[in-house]
Amino acid sequence: MSKTHIIRKGLNLPLLGEPSEKVNSSGFSSSFALRPSEFIGLNPKLNVKVGDKVKAGECIFHDKSNDKILVTSPVSGEITAIDRGPKRRLDAIVIRPEEKCHYVNFGKEFPFEKEKIISKLLLSGAWTLLQMRPYGCIANPMDSPKAIFVNGMASSPFASKPSISLKGKEEFFAAGLKVLNALSGKTVLSISSNEESKILLHAEGVELHRFSGPHPSGNTSVHISKVSPINKGDIVWTIAALDVAIIGQLFISGEYHLDRLVAAGGSGMKEPGYFNVRGGQSMSVFFNENVKPGNYRFISGSVLTGNNIGKEGYLGYLTKQITIIPEGENTDFLGWVLPGFDKYSFSKAYFSWLFPNRKYNLTTKLNGEERAFVVTGQYDKVFPFDIFPNQLLKSIWAEDLEKMEELGIYEIVPEDFALCEVICTSKQPLQEMVRKGLDVLYAEMN
Repeated sequence: MSKTHIIRKGLNLPLLGEPSEKVNSSGFSSSFALRPSEFIGLNPKLNVKVGDKVKAGECIFHDKSNDKILVTSPVSGEITAIDRGPKRRLDAIVIRPEEKCHYVNFGKEFPFEKEKIISKLLLSGAWTLLQMRPYGCIANPMDSPKAIFVNGMASSPFASKPSISLKGKEEFFAAGLKVLNALSGKTVLSISSNEESKILLHAEGVELHRFSGPHPSGNTSVHISKVSPINKGDIVWTIAALDVAIIGQLFISGEYHLDRLVAAGGSGMKEPGYFNVRGGQSMSVFFNENVKPGNYRFISGSVLTGNNIGKEGYLGYLTKQITIIPEGENTDFLGWVLPGFDKYSFSKAYFSWLFPNRKYNLTTKLNGEERAFVVTGQYDKVFPFDIFPNQLLKSIWAEDLEKMEELGIYEIVPEDFALCEVICTSKQPLQEMVRKGLDVLYAEMN
């Protein structure tokens, strides 16, 4: 019997370009790239050099502080470039794929001992699919979490629906849940209140919870706060339902496949829908074939939390959606004087609030510049946690660790402040601030 939680604070952005449920092919990718910056909490050390041949599942780099945490190749092929930034920071490892992908086989047996399961996840690179709370970084294999939360719903704009992305992967998903149950005594599966997919409703070995309401009702932090709140000293692991299936496939086939069926949406898409992609692939062919002519921002991930990768960029290793929206260009003549019937405003600054069901072709324009960080009370309207957001943000700004702990930083990750950032009158980079605060706290506590 599942329990339903109603989230009342939040906001669903009325964006044009909602993906249909049609599944499309995405074309061949001529190169792949791994970016260490995607793996929060990992300090990379290379295991390869230019010219090396690798198989899919073979280690590309590992964590300096824990050499058992590996990041492995999504394809077989040749290392063609190692890009570095300032102070020789490792930016990207580029791989030219072979025509036929060859995989490292990690064995088809299903170990029942927790230590052997962890070892297989680490050796294959699948461990990086697990995140830990607090801090929102890669899970520590030495920890014993009080629960593992599986996110089986989507509430952010154009997010991939697990019920669609998991079709045909029922066996893998069930096997993945079996793996998680062996790692923790409690596995929580969060789904939408109107979910009808049998693969999610009939999941075995999980504690099922339903959530309804506007975004961020689909954020894992919201689920944790309602089901099993984090106190100081608690550890919780999190994973997306689609990644559970990847782990299940690893244990059934012995191979680590990073293929995903993801949603691609936004007003820049010719036909928004679902596409089969692989983590780390070059997106140049995909964007050339599926995006309308014009000046667009190409986002690997959500419009709220994703990364701008450019038209020639690479899909994120862990990305589960693609978003294309117009770049903001020029200024609007008499912008604040006109009634703005075609402009969206959360604060009802325009008369568009008279049309609550209208969709908008929102761009990347900030409609202002960074200003003084003032208290307006706006954040509280879209922030469903029992936390004072302004006070927490200011304690992060001041790097006051004790205040950060007292005000609830253990309960949140940057994505939880995405809506606050959208409606922020002060135009502050709130997600960046939260990430820096969590990094400072992690460094101090470890």
